Amino acid sequence: MNETVVTEDGIRLWAVREGDGNPVVFCHGGPGLWDMAGDMAEMLVDQATVIRWDQRGAGRSQVAGPYSIARSVADLDAIRRHFGLSQMALLGHSWGAQLALQYALDYPERVSKLVYVSGVGIDSGDTWRADYTRNMRTAIGDRLDRWEELKGRTRSEVEDREFCVLQWSADFADRSTAVELAEAMATPWFSVSYECNAAIGAENRRVWGTPELKARCATMEVPTLIVDGDMDIRPRWAVDSLEAALPHVTRVILKGAGHLPWCEDADGFRTAVSEFLSAGS
Repeated sequence: MNETVVTEDGIRLWAVREGDGNPVVFCHGGPGLWDMAGDMAEMLVDQATVIRWDQRGAGRSQVAGPYSIARSVADLDAIRRHFGLSQMALLGHSWGAQLALQYALDYPERVSKLVYVSGVGIDSGDTWRADYTRNMRTAIGDRLDRWEELKGRTRSEVEDREFCVLQWSADFADRSTAVELAEAMATPWFSVSYECNAAIGAENRRVWGTPELKARCATMEVPTLIVDGDMDIRPRWAVDSLEAALPHVTRVILKGAGHLPWCEDADGFRTAVSEFLSAGS
């Protein structure tokens, strides 16, 4: 059943709760996108209560700022309070992995476990972004000219969806099904919040990769599972910085999977996450 969560500054967030068991709250990627992980939730609802939500600014949530990392953390805590959770596991994907990590650093007593999926570690983005851009352009392949044409001008809503599908297709390892899987990501389609993306992206460039962040990670007691697809176009060595910093961490690398590893290795992803969440329960 869909629910409306109201933050302390009055913004309405869409959320949905499914399954039965210990709570796991998903944090989707972006910033400025929406939850696309219904198929991932189906893998876990037989063992957990899965809560998904759209972050402010896009999807089924209210399109309104302000946008910042701290505001995103506060919105995630509003989700926790709305569902009456004293403690929860967090599963974050891509930007959502960073958000979940930040929340766990700020409120470790409220997080039982952290699943960090397809993130980019804790070093500055300058260390990996050039490799990512080159890999993305290569993966788009013979559709690159169209992607560049759309990127270079103001787009209609239909064109923006086409642009995103082309770009998201690079996130899948199997090129024969990449566009089909990217189309599924874009269905249903909601407008991308480029304002949100730009604001949080700029903040990330200022604060990510600091010695203070590394030191905080080194003292975090929350058990963490890092899950990667080895074919992710974001270089996986970028995540080494986080793995090295955390004191209680396990890492699973899924062969032949890209940035959305649950789509390309469903069994491997389900096994890794299910076993981690159930351990010690």
